[in-house]
Amino acid sequence: MEKKLNDDICDENLFSSIYNKYIQDLNDFLYYKYGSLLGPEDKAQEAYIQLWTNCAKVSSDKAKSFLFTVANNLMLNEVKHQKVVLKYQEIRNGDSDNESPEFLLEHEQYLQKYKKALENLSEVQRVAFLLNRVEGKKHSEIAEMLGITLRAARKRIYSAVENLRKEIDGI
Repeated sequence: MEKKLNDDICDENLFSSIYNKYIQDLNDFLYYKYGSLLGPEDKAQEAYIQLWTNCAKVSSDKAKSFLFTVANNLMLNEVKHQKVVLKYQEIRNGDSDNESPEFLLEHEQYLQKYKKALENLSEVQRVAFLLNRVEGKKHSEIAEMLGITLRAARKRIYSAVENLRKEIDGI
């Protein structure tokens, strides 16, 4: 296939018509796929800048594919960048503890008491308690899962709480 003479995207009129033809579709594509927080309009504009920079290498029939691929890659790079920023913020926030050493020690001792108290519960109490308090299951769901009555499930949970309170000085 021969390249058409008027197939040069570097021509301002052709580039302008490509811009007008695809800009709304490109903005919509980026918005629907990534939302508005990452600036889809900016990434669409950057894609057109890259198309203009590479206008001699891209034919007009490949312009749409080029634009959508470049814009998608720009958004993916932005997503990766935001993940790095978030991870850095978590690290920075984790470095500074406002709790006193006494509080941290008490917290650690409490967790040890709690684990030991859980170990001392009977298996049926521990299972029912953890299903309720950790996994957030309702009493009826626990009864159904364990194949017991609703009243038995409640009894197991409440007796587990009572035993924990006795072992861990007044939770």
